[in-house]
Amino acid sequence: MNITLSIGPLVSLIAGILILVVPRLLNYIVAFYLIIIGVLGLSGAGNLHF
Repeated sequence: MNITLSIGPLVSLIAGILILVVPRLLNYIVAFYLIIIGVLGLSGAGNLHF
């Protein structure tokens, strides 16, 4: 049996659980996500598949 786990769904799952436990984290999680996606997009790393 081969299990492949990509980073995107794992990060989404952890972020969802954290938002359920501590709803005030929503602003910070969304902000960090947008910053990371923006930096990756500007640096040309958007073509990488994790």
